Amino acid sequence: MKKFTLKQLALSALIAALYVALTVPLGGLASDYFINVRPAEALTLLPVFFVEAVPGLAVGCLLANLLTGATAMDVILGAVITLVAAVLTRLVRKPLIGGLFPVVLNALGLPLIWMFSGGATGYWTMALSTLLTQSVWVYGLGIPLCLAVRRSRFLMRFATSFQREKEPAGEEPAPSDSQPRGV
Repeated sequence: MKKFTLKQLALSALIAALYVALTVPLGGLASDYFINVRPAEALTLLPVFFVEAVPGLAVGCLLANLLTGATAMDVILGAVITLVAAVLTRLVRKPLIGGLFPVVLNALGLPLIWMFSGGATGYWTMALSTLLTQSVWVYGLGIPLCLAVRRSRFLMRFATSFQREKEPAGEEPAPSDSQPRGV
């Protein structure tokens, strides 16, 4: 198991803080059974560029759910769904395909959590609504975020600097380790 450097831990914490900052001010709207107003879901495409986003998103989701008054089951299982989606997005490393994981996993999993923990009813209505709202945030806001990250020389240098720190002197990281694949 690879250990995170202090820089990587800081980036992970920054992503978690961004997730919380984009969710908590919206309060109940961010956790509504029918329409989830959660622009922080755009960040779920960051694992395409940064491995540090994987734990950052899970911790951010856990804290945001805790601070917005979600049930204990939603706090824990919501963070687990986010973690699984982030790992799968990181493995694929293509924004258009990777975005399917947070959209579909949340659409299928969150209504079950809400039904078992909060007594909500109408699984398919909640699933379709969650699918729609997740798609808006992940693709409508997340793809432009990916394009901005990719076009930013600073952020791309920042994303690849972690791999360079781990490589022996004079060796460049493999292209598949430092660059996300296609948009």
